[in-house]
Amino acid sequence: MSNLASRRDHDLYILIGLTLVLAAVFAVVFGESMYSARNLRSMAYQMPEFGLLALGMMLAFLIGGIDLSIVAVANTSGIMTALVLTGVWLPGLSGYGVVAAAVATGLTAAVAFGLFNGFLIAKLSASPIIATLGTMTFYSGIGMALTGGKGITGLPSAFTSFGTAEMLGVPVIFVCFVAVAAALSAFLSRTALGRRMYLYGENPLAARFSAIDVERIGFWVYGVIGLLAGMSGHIVISRVNSAKVGYGDAYQLQALLVCVIGGIHPQGGRGKTLGVVCAVILMQMLSSAFTILRFSPYAKKLIWGSMLIVMLGLEYLSAKQNVRRELRQKIVH
Repeated sequence: MSNLASRRDHDLYILIGLTLVLAAVFAVVFGESMYSARNLRSMAYQMPEFGLLALGMMLAFLIGGIDLSIVAVANTSGIMTALVLTGVWLPGLSGYGVVAAAVATGLTAAVAFGLFNGFLIAKLSASPIIATLGTMTFYSGIGMALTGGKGITGLPSAFTSFGTAEMLGVPVIFVCFVAVAAALSAFLSRTALGRRMYLYGENPLAARFSAIDVERIGFWVYGVIGLLAGMSGHIVISRVNSAKVGYGDAYQLQALLVCVIGGIHPQGGRGKTLGVVCAVILMQMLSSAFTILRFSPYAKKLIWGSMLIVMLGLEYLSAKQNVRRELRQKIVH
C-alpha cells in the first residue's frame, strides 16, 4: 500500500514539474503575450468555469463513475436562473432579492439533476456512462424547451457584476474556485466519508463488506457534482451576460482530460484534488497558447481529443507495468 501511495505522489510531483517546465517554456516562446497582466487576468477568469466541472468529474471518477451530463446540468440550471433574473419566472422581484431567488432556483435545480443521476446509478444500478448520456440529452432538452433555442439576455447588473468582480486585482470567481478546491481536498483527505469514497471507488465489493453504504455515498456524490456544475453554469452566465443551450460544450472533453492528466484513475479510488488543480492550470496555459497561435475551435477540439486518447493509452500501459512489477515482487518473495 505504501508503494502504491509513493507512486501516486511521484506522479503528482511529475505533473507539478511538467506544469512549471511548460510555464517556463511559454515564457521564452511567447513572452509578454502569455504573461501580461491582461492575459493572466483573462486566464484567471476562464479557469473557474471548466475547473469546477473538472472537480465534479473528479468526484465521479473517484467512485468509479463518470458524468457526461455535467455541461448540460450547468447550462440548464443557468437558464433557469436567467428566467428568474429576467422576470419570466417569479415576476415582481427586484434588486438583490431577485438575484437570491434566481441563484437558489438554479442551484436547487442543479442539485436535483445530480441527485437524479445518483438515483439512476446508485439506486437502480444503471451504468454511469449510459445513465448520464441519457440525462445529458434529457437536461439539454429541458433547456431547449425553456428557451426555444434562443439566448436569454439582459441579466441585471446586480448579478453580472459577480462575474467581473475582483479582490486585490484577483477575480472573485477564481478565489471561489480555489476555495472550493481546498475544501474538497480537505474533505477527501481528512474525513472518514472521504476515505470511504476512495475505498468505494477502488473496491466496491470490499466497501460493501466493510459496512459502507455505497448506494447512499453514490447518490449524494452525484448531488454534489450537480452543485459544482450549477456553480460553473452561474459563473458562465454572469460573465457573458446571457444564458443559452450549448454554452461550454468543449468543457465536457476538457473536464475529462483534466482528470486523466491530473492523475484521477477512471476506474476509481485514486487521485488527489491538487493534481486536478495543476492540470486545470496546465490546460489553461495550453488553451491560451492555442489562442495566441490563432488555432480554430475545431483544431482545439482535435488536440484535446487526441490528448485524451494518448493519456488513456499511457494510463493503460502504466497500469500494465505496475501489474507486472507486483507479480515480479511476489515471485521474488
